[in-house]
Amino acid sequence: MPFYHKLGKIPHKRHTQFRKPDGILYSEQLFGTIGFDGMSTNSYHEQRPTQVKAISKQYSVAPKIAKSNNIKSYRFKGFQVKPENDYLVSRKTILTNNDCSIILSAPKQSTSEYFYKNTDADELIFVHKGSGKLRTMFGNLDFKYGDYLLIPRGIIYKIDFDSEDNRLFIVESHRPIYTPKRYRNWFGQLLEHSPFCERDIRRPEELETYNEKGDFLIKVKKQGDIIEMVYASHPFDVVGYDGYNYPYAFSIHDFEPITGRIHQPPPVHQTFETDAFVVCSFVPRLYDYHPQSIPAPYNHSNIDSDEVLYYVDGDFMSRNDVEEGHISLHPAGIPHGPHPGATERSIGKTKTDELAVMVDTFKPLMVTEEAMKIADEDYHKSWLE
Repeated sequence: MPFYHKLGKIPHKRHTQFRKPDGILYSEQLFGTIGFDGMSTNSYHEQRPTQVKAISKQYSVAPKIAKSNNIKSYRFKGFQVKPENDYLVSRKTILTNNDCSIILSAPKQSTSEYFYKNTDADELIFVHKGSGKLRTMFGNLDFKYGDYLLIPRGIIYKIDFDSEDNRLFIVESHRPIYTPKRYRNWFGQLLEHSPFCERDIRRPEELETYNEKGDFLIKVKKQGDIIEMVYASHPFDVVGYDGYNYPYAFSIHDFEPITGRIHQPPPVHQTFETDAFVVCSFVPRLYDYHPQSIPAPYNHSNIDSDEVLYYVDGDFMSRNDVEEGHISLHPAGIPHGPHPGATERSIGKTKTDELAVMVDTFKPLMVTEEAMKIADEDYHKSWLE
């Protein structure tokens, strides 16, 4: 995250003596990305964070590919993914490429028996249903419907849910996820024309610190495998940290839409970016106000990117027969646009109440076997008149 955050107790200078009340040194850890060139955090631990007692199990969770070279438009009925008790078991990869994976999850239970660490990817978790608390080594964040939770790679976390009715839309990114550079100055501050600002971003406020030894199960994701490791001390033993690399939350309801006299292109909805894909938020907004405007989007060709749209709530003006939890995939190489009748229906409308999350990837997405279980095979014919 491109602004500084500090929580807990830290020494006056980096890499200097910082002692406990009994005189023993706290263990310092530099937690960063992109070698020593990316965003990092300095954290201070009750125990050495390097103590691994055992590696007990390793197994693959790599998605099984059904279609590796796809040019067919699909609709996936996301709420047909069945709820599962376990958080990790519930995560079903729907679409994937070498840069990212798009996952649906309907976990019923909190992660009470283990901690989780994804060393492969940043995780962007959109909360469609449910509420609770994200607990991490760098502090806790309460979450609810409409929240994005950004968890940088390597952060150890647990999720506590308030109920069993949870639906998550997850993007795993092998590249760091940032706020859009078009909305930042060269210092990293969000500019005046940005649709959100630092006030909207919720940083960890509650730091849990445990000074415990024992057997602590950490499920680590690395190169498509889950590796079960037993740590010798509690992973939430941080007494303080400062830096730029930490989890945070942002609500889609705090995204302020940019509107104009004529239809605005998707980049105005951009919320996050990497060098391999972008994430956009479509929120309730006023429609275009030119007297001859057509609020529905124009037909456009996805020549360089696959477009994934996750429908959250409201009335989806450009689509027919779309419900919450549906995902549309419009792959690169073919044009797409409003469904028949949508353009005429949109004329004269003054606002929309739609809520959706879009992911545009710059490399083609492969369709998984899990996706085909919930696929509408005839969706590509829905533009025929």
